[in-house]
Amino acid sequence: MTITGGCYCGEIRYVAEGEPVMKGECHCRECQYITGGQANDFLAMPAEGFSYTKGTPKQFTRSDFEGAATREFCPTCGTHLVTRSPALPQAVIIKVGSLDDVSVFGAPQVVMQTADAPSFHHIPEGVPAFERWPG
Repeated sequence: MTITGGCYCGEIRYVAEGEPVMKGECHCRECQYITGGQANDFLAMPAEGFSYTKGTPKQFTRSDFEGAATREFCPTCGTHLVTRSPALPQAVIIKVGSLDDVSVFGAPQVVMQTADAPSFHHIPEGVPAFERWPG
């Protein structure tokens, strides 16, 4: 599978090749900051098949969190594109909203960090859900 995507202003573009490692939805507080308050839908793709084809994203890693993820985003429009997590080094976590064709996501296979979900978040029925990280 080959997927493409980029930021809102078009300055950053990427391609990801391979089969998805995971399709998920995260409700953690950190993801809520990135999404503007909602859950974060993501597609984890093999890191070796991911590359930027246009532009260079800006990166941010919190220094006060042990094992913090690195967030990559467009320096011009601020679109959050991917996350790189030390807990999942073999994958690049792509934000569904940055995909050219969001239908490739389909639906989450797993929902995580539901303990942080505010009352207005909707947890999909019939999908394995975890208060924190799946075991």
